[in-house]
Amino acid sequence: MEQNRMTAESDLEIIKKKVLGYIEAWYAGEPERGEKSLHPDLVKRIARMDSETGKPFLEMMSASKLADRWRSGDGKKTPKELQLKDITVLDVHGNMASIKLETASWVDYMHLAKFNGEWVIVNILWEVKPVY
Repeated sequence: MEQNRMTAESDLEIIKKKVLGYIEAWYAGEPERGEKSLHPDLVKRIARMDSETGKPFLEMMSASKLADRWRSGDGKKTPKELQLKDITVLDVHGNMASIKLETASWVDYMHLAKFNGEWVIVNILWEVKPVY
């Protein structure tokens, strides 16, 4: 029983580090660092409204497009004091985990999976925070 608890605690720390690597890569403009957190088949999705047709659609970003966004350096524009990295582990069951990440500008709901003994982000659903 104690061994299982220790493994679960270790997995929690690893999961948090993977998510932290993802968001810190954004703020630092370091795609190589961020890609270490991702499964190559990752898809990041956001529900949008087409401005011309008024119809909803899912905008999708692949792992490589996400790396391009990190490479753009846009995350570096967020001042250090506003670089929010609030990670909430919602659930871990076996080789899967569900995480909420709140950043300065958006909220991500992430799914991680353990592949070949390594935790990686496989799916992200996100939404931009309202600007007041």
